[in-house]
Amino acid sequence: MQIQNPVLPGDFADPSVVRTGNEYWATATSSEWAPLFPLLHSTDLENWEIVDHVFPEGLPEWAEAHFWAPEIAYDNNKYYIYYTAKKKEGPLCVGVASSDNPEGPYEDHGPIICQEAGAIDGFQIRDDEGKLFLIWKEDGNSRGEPTPMWGQQMNEERTELIGDRFELFRNDPETWEGNLVEGAYLLKKNGFYYTFYSGDACCGRECTYGIGVARARTLQGPWEKYENNPLKRENDQWKCAGHGSMVQDEAGRYFFLYHAYRKDGSVYTGRQGMLAEVTWKEDGWPEFKETNTVTGTRKDNKKWNFEDNFETEELSKTWQWPVGNPPTYELSRESLILESKTENLGAVLAQRTLSPDYEAITSIEIKENLLGEHGMAAIGDQNNALGISYSGGKVVVWKIEQNKRTEVTQVKAPEVNEIFFKMGVEDGENYSFFWSEDGKQWHVLGEGASVNGFYLPPWDRAVRIGLVSKGEPGTEIAFNSFTIEMKND
Repeated sequence: MQIQNPVLPGDFADPSVVRTGNEYWATATSSEWAPLFPLLHSTDLENWEIVDHVFPEGLPEWAEAHFWAPEIAYDNNKYYIYYTAKKKEGPLCVGVASSDNPEGPYEDHGPIICQEAGAIDGFQIRDDEGKLFLIWKEDGNSRGEPTPMWGQQMNEERTELIGDRFELFRNDPETWEGNLVEGAYLLKKNGFYYTFYSGDACCGRECTYGIGVARARTLQGPWEKYENNPLKRENDQWKCAGHGSMVQDEAGRYFFLYHAYRKDGSVYTGRQGMLAEVTWKEDGWPEFKETNTVTGTRKDNKKWNFEDNFETEELSKTWQWPVGNPPTYELSRESLILESKTENLGAVLAQRTLSPDYEAITSIEIKENLLGEHGMAAIGDQNNALGISYSGGKVVVWKIEQNKRTEVTQVKAPEVNEIFFKMGVEDGENYSFFWSEDGKQWHVLGEGASVNGFYLPPWDRAVRIGLVSKGEPGTEIAFNSFTIEMKND
């Protein structure tokens, strides 16, 4: 089996995978983008489709932000998703939701563990006696403290921890682990419990993440960290490998699904889902098998392109919006009718970016006396964006940096019923803007000078590209198409 990575192109951090029969189900971090926690399906571990989300409509009632590190488990004919979220006016907690079907719907059971410093990265495992345990990390690094990995027995309803809490191990700041260990995945093999975990800085341009392993005869330890850690950190194309989960295929082979930054796309395309086979040495320690892994090229990967002409009855499951800012829309007359909003960027519907080099095109209908600002933007978060819009008879290129909006350039818009916008992106950070009356002959804005978007991505997320509509409630704008085409390597 030759693996062409990334198997999850785009921002799919902290991926978790489970197999039932001949099907694989996965999920990944959402952070501040909704709908929360994608549910992905595959039959071969390489080709994945988003079929739904754990929370497709809103947020868990108890939580408000930081939707990280979901872990999918299958136990006694039921699926469980352990996830991290910030409690309303409280700390980070580990919550759990369950379903009889992998694609949902999922019932939320609320938080199961909260700690003052934060509890994150929940994982379930049964011991040799069949007792159910939750493993998690105390987020001490958020306040300059150590990061112990805790374990505690859990009731079968997943609503309460019982018995005594115990520590597996914690970070050793004098080693590659730096200021943290996190993202535990546990399995039992050949008389040992193995914990695959991540260490050091996960995210952003200065990330140093890596994957390590430790083992013990019992969950309570003592735990021995592998002397050759980290097992994986970077190679010539990818860096900051970390936070994954293991799955066995039907032939019994072990595969690890994890994330990494592509060096030529870096923070702009985010932490992408990677797959590697894991083999076991004579001494019982694991190692990553790299000889069957290749990196896909954009010119050979047309499936990375995206096109939506809004001809279907439902919006594609790949569309996203900022947490707490769900859009109001309808699909009608082969158009997406989006209702404007006044706050932040307005109404937003966006897609993950899969490459640092691409072109995005959209078209909107121009009605007489149309008010507000409507168009397309590259979005880091609601306080950092860069876009092109139709506004008051003008085509405007604008930027929002640290919540401060400035106008880059503008021209008088033609008197037409439909206008096309194009955004060209190079190296993830250089943006050029164009407009057209017919989608064929393009006019460049700003005399062809690119606008720098270095500031866009937050520390833990990639840039999204999508549709924006800012205006008074009740204002509606029709988008007729949206495409993203990757440029060749």
